[in-house]
Amino acid sequence: MKRVNIMYGGAQYSVGEADVEAIKAAIEQAHRNGIADWITVNFGEGRPQPAELLVGPGIPVSIVPIPSDDPEPGEDREAPLSDESGTGRSSSTELDG
Repeated sequence: MKRVNIMYGGAQYSVGEADVEAIKAAIEQAHRNGIADWITVNFGEGRPQPAELLVGPGIPVSIVPIPSDDPEPGEDREAPLSDESGTGRSSSTELDG
């Protein structure tokens, strides 16, 4: 996993080289205990600033895994979308309004 974006309070935070399951487990633990807890994340682009988010019951948070560009071992890459692939699909789509 390249990174995980976390949406919290209308802002986007991130955790680089993150384990999605570990982040989910930390949030779930706070919910099970019924007591809010802190998780460490990054805020900002370029040179991110460390930030602490309070997670627990009644505090909405979303986790968005961002995959790396490299496939995981044993994972197949999707065929490119182009007419050259013989599928007749194009890599760009026009939407009619």
